[in-house]
Amino acid sequence: MNDNHSPVENNDEDFKAMFEQSYKEPSRMEPGQKIEADIVKISPEWAFLQVGGKGEGYLDRKELVDAEGNLLVKEGDRVRAYFLYSQNGEMHFTTKIGSGPAARAQLDDACRNHIAVEGTVSREMKGGFEITLNGGARAFCPFSQMGLRRGENTADYIGSALAFYVLECTDRNVVLSRREIIETERKEKLQELKKSLQEGARVKGSVTSIQNFGAFVDIGGIEGLLPVSEMAWHRTEKVSDLLSVGQPVEVIIKRLDWENEKISLSLKDTLPNPWDTAAANYPAGSYHTGTVSRLAPFGAFITLAPGVDGLIHISRLGGERRIQHPEEVLKVGQTIEVRVEAVNRATNRISLIPAAISREEEETAATMKQYQQQGPAEEAPMGSLGEMLKQQLEKKARQGK
Repeated sequence: MNDNHSPVENNDEDFKAMFEQSYKEPSRMEPGQKIEADIVKISPEWAFLQVGGKGEGYLDRKELVDAEGNLLVKEGDRVRAYFLYSQNGEMHFTTKIGSGPAARAQLDDACRNHIAVEGTVSREMKGGFEITLNGGARAFCPFSQMGLRRGENTADYIGSALAFYVLECTDRNVVLSRREIIETERKEKLQELKKSLQEGARVKGSVTSIQNFGAFVDIGGIEGLLPVSEMAWHRTEKVSDLLSVGQPVEVIIKRLDWENEKISLSLKDTLPNPWDTAAANYPAGSYHTGTVSRLAPFGAFITLAPGVDGLIHISRLGGERRIQHPEEVLKVGQTIEVRVEAVNRATNRISLIPAAISREEEETAATMKQYQQQGPAEEAPMGSLGEMLKQQLEKKARQGK
């Protein structure tokens, strides 16, 4: 059997067949179709994409710069883009979610592949916000998916340009979420702060929300709790009396619990401790004027200075009369003169006695001492102890008139 074809001819035919099978004219692209392509050149107006076939890919350079006009990419970088239209052999692409026929395909792709999209909060509506995506498409982000901070003012979000993930994309609704993006950013910031934050460190922050139990403070992208007990050395009833949302503060890191991602802060530790000078300012035996700050079954707390309270025990309040509760003789807010009986710096406690009762006790003690010191010859003219105490009471009565 004769073969009329040489081996060289057979090889040429095989190569031609393989080439025809491998090469296909580029299929017509549909609006919204996604590609990943390399940037081959960047001009003042366009970024040219290597899309293969006979067409040339065009991407508006404005989509690849930041707010200051700085390029975010360079030649050779690979980008994800969506086909818009073809004109005179030029294939135009975009990296942003647009409007029209391309928008639905882009949103479907973003939903399936977990791609972040950008949009502007246009208005607040029932249950959430209306978001205008770059290009004009409209979507909805529920309050629960917005990542709102405690007590945050929703009106502050209007006009903000933010990144979102597409949760749901149907013919009627596009639902967005920011929660995962915020949580990812928070964890990244937390990892960075782990390298620099230490217990006892002094840091600057701003108040993000006010609660009954304290305030939350942003200290660099993450929040720490400032308990009401750590706001001041004096007793604080209302957090809003001391702080307001947005107020800058300087705090001390009291405790770092990285395992539970909790940070405890203190504001009062940045302030002078009034108890450091309490013993010198309120020595035993000295008299002062204070204000009744709190009544308890066991006694009355008297504020001598901000952060310094003393206690009058209930047994010292009634004088010779036995009382059941301090409210029988005192009321909150009342001004009272007191005498310091003792100062305990170890426990930050000051024992007090009403000045009137103290002076009465001092006079009685002085009378007793005078009686005990008089000799037998003086006893008759001076009188008995009972008479001396009676004279003392009469003198006190005359002074009270």
